[in-house]
Amino acid sequence: MLPAVRSRTLLTAAPRLGTGAFPLSRRTFAQVSDAASVPASSPSSSVEPYLLEELPAVVNNDKAAIAKLPPFVISRERGFLPREDPLHRMPAAFANLSSLLDRMTIHQPADAHGHRATGLLGKGEFGDAVLDELDADGPEAKAVDAAIASGDSHLLAALFRDYCFATSAYLLEPVDLAFRQTGLYAQGRTSLPRQLAVPLKKLADALGHFPYMEYASSYALVNYRCKDPNYAGNAGKYSFDNMELIRSFEDASGSERGFILVHVEMVSYTGKLVSATEDALRACAAKDVAAFEDAFERLLVTYRKINESMETMWSRSLPADYLKYRSFIFGTGPKKMNAMFPEGVVYEGVSDEPQFYRGESGANDSIVPTGDNLLEITAHMPNNDLTKTLRDFRSYRPRNQREFLQHLEARATLAGVRGFAMSTSPRAKALYLLLVDQIREFRNRHWMFTKSYIIQRSTYDIATGGSPILQYLPNNLSVVLKVLEESFDEFTAADRSALGNSASGKKQRISDAELLRNVEEAGKRAGAQRRLLEREVAELIREKEERIQRLGGDVEKGRGMLGEPKEMKRGAVGCDGVG
Repeated sequence: MLPAVRSRTLLTAAPRLGTGAFPLSRRTFAQVSDAASVPASSPSSSVEPYLLEELPAVVNNDKAAIAKLPPFVISRERGFLPREDPLHRMPAAFANLSSLLDRMTIHQPADAHGHRATGLLGKGEFGDAVLDELDADGPEAKAVDAAIASGDSHLLAALFRDYCFATSAYLLEPVDLAFRQTGLYAQGRTSLPRQLAVPLKKLADALGHFPYMEYASSYALVNYRCKDPNYAGNAGKYSFDNMELIRSFEDASGSERGFILVHVEMVSYTGKLVSATEDALRACAAKDVAAFEDAFERLLVTYRKINESMETMWSRSLPADYLKYRSFIFGTGPKKMNAMFPEGVVYEGVSDEPQFYRGESGANDSIVPTGDNLLEITAHMPNNDLTKTLRDFRSYRPRNQREFLQHLEARATLAGVRGFAMSTSPRAKALYLLLVDQIREFRNRHWMFTKSYIIQRSTYDIATGGSPILQYLPNNLSVVLKVLEESFDEFTAADRSALGNSASGKKQRISDAELLRNVEEAGKRAGAQRRLLEREVAELIREKEERIQRLGGDVEKGRGMLGEPKEMKRGAVGCDGVG
């Protein structure tokens, strides 16, 4: 039944979704990349399955075709993780690139005596090393072409990761040098050399990505190695303690490891998230109340596990350490807003036109957008620039995930998920409320991270993804709080009585009494938190404006830039940096 529901949904809803500021048929900022985009659906279009288990290659057990599937295909087993765990040992043809990436990390692994050498980025020597050790027409270039021709998506994903790390390190090395020397950010390099630009562009086009570092395709979800495949932790082999990084900018064993691998552990739960989401949509379409409640209950249990994992970020990636590696995950865009790259970046050998791309950001993750779209929270987002930014962030993820989220929004709207949940039974209504509350908890914790890791430690008020840091997250959180408040207002005395007096003999993961107690707590919290958030943001913006005025109205100096262009010259550390 599901494919039919999916087709009907898209044929009706996709044209509507494609008429806004961000139509489905294009990806913003991609002036260079021909990254595969989702074609806008029309009444004559057919809709292909997007779950791995439904793809013809898998159904027919065509191993050759399966090997050439994209690295990221959503499944009930692995969710938003790549189909295969990342490749961490690269072929010999890429020895020079691998050596550069191994040597670039600021804090190198300890030797037998516990001594940790300083890597290329720590000495400001990475840019020169790239120019000296990589040849635009060398073995790497030919090997990239051969890898693309082979269709080996496992290898292509690892190559894209490595070229993204090299690209970000090269472009942002001067930014990090300036920050470590002065506490202020400077401008990055304005051109990407051919030996990085050309292979990165080819790999991006082959995989359907932007030619720049993204959360899923490079920095996080293809950047882990599981030490023991049979590890028995809370998240199985994807438990934090069983993973290590493949690439890192600052310290592969420190807070950067925590920052990345907590995200991987969170995403490891998304197989259950995807499965419950699909089952909820099926049940809603079939008007099967029992199946709908079961799917929502499983979804709630899963979101709670994800939020519990997210909470461990505080101890695994220390707030005081974040700025030590944050420099390297900024983007080159958005245009006219990113003072690190005011003229963008020219990709040599690709185009003379400057390029602008958003940086790596947890906002590119698909966990919260799944809840937003299924619960129809997205429909409540205001029509403003911040919501346009939210939708643009959703283009910075693997194609299969973009399709899933776009289709999910349309399918949930046509099926009327919220209306069904709020009208079918007190238990379904309570589960809906608590799922919205889980999205609130996730977004609120993200805002708390932002305050503790960034706002309290830096005046630079543009996030790595290019959004205005004081407005973007609060905008999204306030919408969730509003939806929660309005939904709680619809929770009636009859609903309370039904749950409070329930004597259901059905097997339940969460009892009616617990649901009722949790709903009351969530409802009381929502209004107070929204009012507190409004006051908090107003105060932060006031402080920012006062700081800028004290600096004579210099906005860039007020946000932590050097305030005036600095001539990039060969400094004492022997690199192109701030001397």
